[in-house]
Amino acid sequence: MQAELAALDSTLSSIIAVLDPAAKREEIAALAVEAARPDLWDDQENAQAVTSKLSRSQAEVDRLDALRARVDDLEVLIELAEAEDDADTLAEATRELAALSKDIAALEIRTLLSGEYDERDALITVRSEAGGVDAADWASMVLRMYLRWAERHGYATEVYDISYAEEAGIKSATFTVKEPFAYGMLSVVQGTHRLIRISPFDNQGRRQTSFAGVDVLPVTEETDHIEIPESELRIDVFRSSGPGGQSVNTTDSAVRITHLPTGLVVSCQNEKSQLQNKVAAMQVLQSRLLEKARAEKEAELRGLLSEGNSWGSQIRNYVLHPFQMVKDVRTGYEVGNAEAVLNGEIDAFIDAGIRWRRQQGER
Repeated sequence: MQAELAALDSTLSSIIAVLDPAAKREEIAALAVEAARPDLWDDQENAQAVTSKLSRSQAEVDRLDALRARVDDLEVLIELAEAEDDADTLAEATRELAALSKDIAALEIRTLLSGEYDERDALITVRSEAGGVDAADWASMVLRMYLRWAERHGYATEVYDISYAEEAGIKSATFTVKEPFAYGMLSVVQGTHRLIRISPFDNQGRRQTSFAGVDVLPVTEETDHIEIPESELRIDVFRSSGPGGQSVNTTDSAVRITHLPTGLVVSCQNEKSQLQNKVAAMQVLQSRLLEKARAEKEAELRGLLSEGNSWGSQIRNYVLHPFQMVKDVRTGYEVGNAEAVLNGEIDAFIDAGIRWRRQQGER
């Protein structure tokens, strides 16, 4: 146990060196001065950005301090257990060692997220691909999986738009995960997710393969300066609809925006106000234009042609019949409990994806 703890201590020291809490404390002090300004809330958007960054930075420093204290306390606990040959104390130390190992590993992943937009919130679109009604049903399962993952961690989410399929499931859905480094974490799940199961929609009970695509973008910020002239937009309004085409709003509050130069189309029907839906749809459009510009710049640097998103790249297989298995085709990581994965237990897949990406030299 002493050897394991020493290894954890070394890992934590490396993490602290990378995250530089001393610099964070200087940043916190400067933000605290800004947050105390009497005219701060004259600009509500800037005030929210300042207070949010202050809260995030303070939480990160507190987390590092807490982990360091736990390592020091555990060292004393192990020494006490060994000195007194106390089975109960030893069992307590064993449990804390396992918990501490898990928490430090999770923080270590954060140090691997150093991409330009990794710190941002994530904008996710899930859509059905090949497979007919099974694919639409599968897309709704994938949407639920990521929303459940966010819920398990206490991350705030907001669903902007859901386009329901006629028989079952969804054609597509767009939502945000509002959490620091959400984009960095979730960017590794972008691609095609493949499901193999006995189709619940086939009266002969045959096995069906269906596909769902996941697209992940960073949420735009004021500093991105994406100017979109009104002349480049076509804005249509329509009534929000629920499953089966059922109207869920009696006014034309849903908004669809088409960016004429690129052909990008986004829509939002989550809010009751047409103005709120337009603001949300514009944010989605800006995120997609930002990603398109980033991908084109990267392609130019590499001398490659790129469309920006890897919709065709299969990243994960989910098998529900004749056995249960979920496997990441890039990292080789797999588990046998497919039900748990579909209920949002996907941290190990995300961690493996982040480590794999770092090894591949991406970003």
